[in-house]
Amino acid sequence: MALRWGIVSAGLISSDFTTALSTLPHSEHQVVAVAARDLSRAKEFARKYNIPKAYGSYEELAKDPNVEVAYIGCQHPQHKAAVLQCLAGGKAVLCEKPMGVNATEVHEMVAEARSRGLFLMEAIWTRFFPAMETLRSVLAQRTLGDLRVARAELGMELSKFARATDLAQAGGALLDLGIYGAQFLSMVFGGQKPEKILAMGSIYETGVDDTVTVLLQYPGGLHGSFTCSITTWLSNTASVNGTKGMAQVHHFWSPTKLVVNNEEKEFPLHVVPNNKYNYENGEGMIYEAKHVRECLRQGLKESPVIPLAESELLADIIEEVRKVIGVTFPQDKR
Repeated sequence: MALRWGIVSAGLISSDFTTALSTLPHSEHQVVAVAARDLSRAKEFARKYNIPKAYGSYEELAKDPNVEVAYIGCQHPQHKAAVLQCLAGGKAVLCEKPMGVNATEVHEMVAEARSRGLFLMEAIWTRFFPAMETLRSVLAQRTLGDLRVARAELGMELSKFARATDLAQAGGALLDLGIYGAQFLSMVFGGQKPEKILAMGSIYETGVDDTVTVLLQYPGGLHGSFTCSITTWLSNTASVNGTKGMAQVHHFWSPTKLVVNNEEKEFPLHVVPNNKYNYENGEGMIYEAKHVRECLRQGLKESPVIPLAESELLADIIEEVRKVIGVTFPQDKR
């Protein structure tokens, strides 16, 4: 039986997710509705992707009985309201990262999903790429020996995009890019809570975080660090070092290549001719979509790969870093 998707927001990331879904078997995934805050945009999106229903509000989609799972693709300041509406409508929810602007929002969404007995997952697509699944196997098999250090860097020139520097829209490096580094370290170190968090950051002229470096100490003397920036291109590489070697992941937020002890393995994406994506390696969104279907068909209420407790932990870590470097969003005062 096909999983019936409703797409919340008609923006760029929703376009990529819908395009990726179209490459999967129709017998397994179908988009049955789309919603935007502007009905004309929703209708245009529906025409482009041959979606039967278009709504001019997220609430209308949340009430559509034909929608089984909602993909939340709006900007993160709108995530909480959209997620809560869809949960209230009895939908399973896949919410783009970061799940919320702050930890309070994430804890509220998680509590609501649990109280209603509904599936909720943060769409950290990185974890479902075959290269990253292989890295987890490498770590589990102790190929690298006893782990010691993990690092991640992700920096791009995003300041030219108004939303990335808008304090009211919770812009900045941490929520847009730092989430990738934080989740990588958390994945490597088994979702443990850091014992100590140190951070330093520079602030953009609008008040958002510009470039941030974070050092985390995990139980057992393990060290992790990540740097993120919206004004500087960085190496955009992640690595793990142990007593028996090192693994490196280039382009680690959507990886197609893994290097373990100098041996490189490639994991090419399935590229469909004429399919266009707004974001690099958008084809890789199929992996998280397939995972959601597997979870729901098994009756799971959360993902074993990105459990809700880990989404809460990531939100707590990023919020702690914001406090250290002195970045406050309007949403923090609500």
